[in-house]
Amino acid sequence: MKPPASTQTPAILVVDDDDAMARTLQEFLQREGYGVEVALSAEEALAISERYPQIALALVDLIMPVTDGLGLMEQLHQRNPDLAVVIMTGFGTIETAVEAIKRGAEDYLTKPFDQQGVRKKVMRLMEVHELRERVAQLEASLEHYPSFETFVSVSAAIQRVLERARLAAATDAPVLLLGETGTGKEMLARAIHAASPRARRPFVPVNCGALPRDLVESELFGFRRGAFTGAYADAPGIFATAAGGTVFLDEIGEMPKEAQVKLLRVLQEGEVRPVGSSKSVRIDVRIVSASNRGLAQLRSEHLREDLYFRIATVVIELPPLRTRPEDVLVLTQHFVARLARRCGREIALTRAALELLLGHSFPGNVRELESVLQSAAALSVDNPQTITERDLKPLLATSGSTHETHVREQPLSMERLERAAVQQALRLCHGNRTRAASMLGISRDTLYRKLKQLKDGI
Repeated sequence: MKPPASTQTPAILVVDDDDAMARTLQEFLQREGYGVEVALSAEEALAISERYPQIALALVDLIMPVTDGLGLMEQLHQRNPDLAVVIMTGFGTIETAVEAIKRGAEDYLTKPFDQQGVRKKVMRLMEVHELRERVAQLEASLEHYPSFETFVSVSAAIQRVLERARLAAATDAPVLLLGETGTGKEMLARAIHAASPRARRPFVPVNCGALPRDLVESELFGFRRGAFTGAYADAPGIFATAAGGTVFLDEIGEMPKEAQVKLLRVLQEGEVRPVGSSKSVRIDVRIVSASNRGLAQLRSEHLREDLYFRIATVVIELPPLRTRPEDVLVLTQHFVARLARRCGREIALTRAALELLLGHSFPGNVRELESVLQSAAALSVDNPQTITERDLKPLLATSGSTHETHVREQPLSMERLERAAVQQALRLCHGNRTRAASMLGISRDTLYRKLKQLKDGI
């Protein structure tokens, strides 16, 4: 792989109290195409890392006054756990190398340097950094632009939801998504948009409950300069901004009734009239709405009936997480694997911790499960880290519970749940193990290991 072109932004930090040695290494790495910053002390290195948090690799001398290389490495890792550190030593003993790697170093270099050896090790570690960056960017992209394939679920209930959503995506029909907070309504709305003919046009989410009552009309439909105090220039409004795409009206039941009247007119006539304008503007948008209220309550108490019929051509209800324990299992595996990649260390759960999650009612649904696991991972820097039942109990207690724990007539053991999840994923993917692993939120190697462990029942 060709090294990155040299830029003013450093990619590598060289730390050595021997100025001549540090400058020699800096010049060599710059000739290789890397941006390099030099520090002559641990204090200076920490200041540089603060100034350039994007540094990917630190080459740190072991023997330095005040703070040695291992102590500096620990401080650097506290600021950036993903930073690759290579310890440089003139002693080169096996014991030194082993101790450095045990404490978190990626590798070590012995002095005097062999340029070819330095070149290979730096290139390898920069390749790893680049791959991690690509994975992080891909994950961020998938979170922002999810597709139906990004839903980690093996439950029959969610598969029915996704099938209905796929059919709706191919049409231009308005869709109403119902489900408790945290069940993934916006994620599903984005997936519907991404699978629709409007995918190349904007997806514009609107939290109806957060719109100021006296500004709803101007926010949605825009306004003309001078329409009211503070209107210093024309503003297009949300519907015009989403031209050709999808407007996602989240928590639509919280929209004031007077605004609902104006929204209904927009949906009926296919045009908006900005505040302060005498002319209407044609619009072409698809409406996907959502509410965390039950359908009966939404219709009778919160929405005008005529508006309801306009936005609810297709109604899709997302089931709460407590009703699908098999998804608790696969989502936990998925979130833990993702946390391990982001933290750059091994993270696992004990059996007791997983059983505790399986028994929790999750009033906050998938969002709560992810938050609990993120909190558990953030409370430790152990590598490897094992999340225990004791770690999770206070986190689950603080989330509260507004629902009774879902009681099953025949409680499933963890082994039976895992077996059922794997079987379901393989069935849905027609035996394709790569796709099944993706659906389960685990790697293909992990799936093969689970198949081996469960071979008696699969």
